[in-house]
Amino acid sequence: MEFIKTHPARIYAVLVAALALVVHYVPDLPSALILALAAAVLGIGEAVQRTEDSKTVAAGEGDEHQDKGEPA
Repeated sequence: MEFIKTHPARIYAVLVAALALVVHYVPDLPSALILALAAAVLGIGEAVQRTEDSKTVAAGEGDEHQDKGEPA
């Protein structure tokens, strides 16, 4: 679970790439399934973006404490 929290963007990228390969090499998939998976990928992408943004904000707060000589 810690790996998922640490690397959500990498996991997301691998899953999206694998999904693209499956769609390309299995042309008989129903279009409704492909559209539903595309919508799910967009939703997961939003969650990954929010996670990465929160990590960036947390890193920025740590920098402010270091600038003031305070422990983070």
